[in-house]
Amino acid sequence: MSDLNALEQSPSAVPSKRWSKKKTAALIVGAVLVAGSFAGGLFIGIDSVDPRESAEYQSLTDSNEVLQGERDDVQSELDDLEGGIATRESAVEERTTQLDERSTGLDEREEELGSQDKEITAREKAVGKIEVEQAENSVENGVWTVGTDIKAGTYRTKEPVGSDCYWAVLKTGTNGSDIVNNGIPGGGRPTVSVKKGQDFESTRCGTWVKQ
Repeated sequence: MSDLNALEQSPSAVPSKRWSKKKTAALIVGAVLVAGSFAGGLFIGIDSVDPRESAEYQSLTDSNEVLQGERDDVQSELDDLEGGIATRESAVEERTTQLDERSTGLDEREEELGSQDKEITAREKAVGKIEVEQAENSVENGVWTVGTDIKAGTYRTKEPVGSDCYWAVLKTGTNGSDIVNNGIPGGGRPTVSVKKGQDFESTRCGTWVKQ
């Protein structure tokens, strides 16, 4: 008990719980200096490293160059394709122009042929009409009654006759006994006129055509 009392009475035996202002200030200044030194060293260490010299940066740079090269290749292929397309389009346009010109020429030719067909048809009709008229107005070998078998008028041989050609104009109903006119031309293209009430006889004279 005496020892406890002795400790309570001695001020140097129990440490003081309070720091002096000077000690506190010194402690704060030291801490700040230490922290600043550490931070400064850290910043200096960071500033001294160039990120462009890192392996990661170099790898990215290499990859970018490869991609750029691939992009250039693709662009070159695209340019070639566009050039080929332009060439083909030009060829198609030229071929289309040629086909249009041929189509126009065919249309014109078709019109010409259509015109020619019309002309041919018209000529055929005209020739056919002439042939029909000639057939209706032609007389072959035989005896024909004017007004019944043939038309009245003047007839001429279609071709020159031979020396054995004989023709005669007879009075109708006389059975050839009443001869109005006759002839043996012996050549050339003889002409004979007949009228109603008469018969016309032709022997070896070929075809007679009404004039």
